[in-house]
Amino acid sequence: MRSVGILTLGCKVNTYESEYVTDLLKENGYEIKSFDEICDIYIINTCTVTNTSDIKSRKMIRNAIKRNPDACVVAMGCFIEANKGFDIEGLDIVIGNKDKSKILSLLDEYFTKKETIRRLYREEKDTFEDMYITNFPGRTRAFVKIQDGCENFCSYCIIPYVRGKCRSKDKDKVILEIKELVQNGYQEVVLTGIHTGNYGVDLDTNFASLLQELVKIEGLKRLRISSIEITELTDEVLSVIKNSNIIVDHLHIPLQAGSNEVLKLMNRKYDLDKFFEIIAKIRKIRPNISITTDVIVGFPGETEEMFLETINTCRKLELTKIHVFPYSERQGTKAIELPNHLLPAEKKSRARRLLEVSKELEFIYANKYLGFKVEVLIEENKDGYSLGHTSNYLHVKIKKDIKPNTFVNVTIYKIDYPYCLAE
Repeated sequence: MRSVGILTLGCKVNTYESEYVTDLLKENGYEIKSFDEICDIYIINTCTVTNTSDIKSRKMIRNAIKRNPDACVVAMGCFIEANKGFDIEGLDIVIGNKDKSKILSLLDEYFTKKETIRRLYREEKDTFEDMYITNFPGRTRAFVKIQDGCENFCSYCIIPYVRGKCRSKDKDKVILEIKELVQNGYQEVVLTGIHTGNYGVDLDTNFASLLQELVKIEGLKRLRISSIEITELTDEVLSVIKNSNIIVDHLHIPLQAGSNEVLKLMNRKYDLDKFFEIIAKIRKIRPNISITTDVIVGFPGETEEMFLETINTCRKLELTKIHVFPYSERQGTKAIELPNHLLPAEKKSRARRLLEVSKELEFIYANKYLGFKVEVLIEENKDGYSLGHTSNYLHVKIKKDIKPNTFVNVTIYKIDYPYCLAE
């Protein structure tokens, strides 16, 4: 029996794909071990969204080769797609974002021929690579990948070039997968994709139609959307959110910049007026909803005044949390050609400042729930506490041993950042 260590870098889509690969190998007689152990096979599912992601991807590939020079080392995913010329001694199987589902046959081929394998495609990816998961070991919420690819071509982003055009999973297959996950005990499911809200654009359907079917699934207690663009929160989607308590009280909506000038440079598909208008619609139907976001700071041409406008915008929006990213140059994108790039020190400084604003906003939102009763899905037990999240994604700690995957009603009595303490 050959042993395999799998490492996932990057987004929830990668996490889902790695879980599929794990299940497939386990079902076919492979022993799954920790990536840090000595294994016969190492698989690194890479990321390329930032320079830091590239550095980590290279490092983890080299670490695997060094840990066991006799192992079969597999590198796959976005970093490989973006760096097709990447090759080092000891790297045995190289695939991009196509053929991850063929890992079994690729390993068989390698161990039969003992020859390196390179499967990188120049043609556009135009079909959804079907994957199906029935369990998500070690997690109380299961991810389901419903969509792949992106055609927004934001000027800073490499992902459309490495993930291809938008393509969606068959609606009936999504429904069946979630039904089986629910039957296997999962009460919360997270819908994920590269451009999740664009689901169905290639299937003569849409995201709202899918949501309408999913909220009817018996036994599903929570449905969470990993991330959705403001432009995809249509009246039809908002209607489903309004009329279903299965969809959680939390949306992650990328803002990316709080300045119209920067948004235009980024080639985003909205302006601030549009963003505020749709946020107001959301809060009208879900007054207590938690809205989190992504913001890139230090974009080429972003002045101090524009950055301060972003801070002001985030406060006006009353966001719950901001995921902050210093702008990262990506070869092949339009933004790298723009003038007035900022120095790394200035980008880091702005990131620190915006993170302080995020912490301030998190406190404001959490404090609204002091003394209130909330429902928590317990996810883990650690250091004498049970930890989990509410529907609106408050991270709650309870001084009691409660079985994971259990819903409990508790009262929040203290904010101990980043947790809410409850009893």
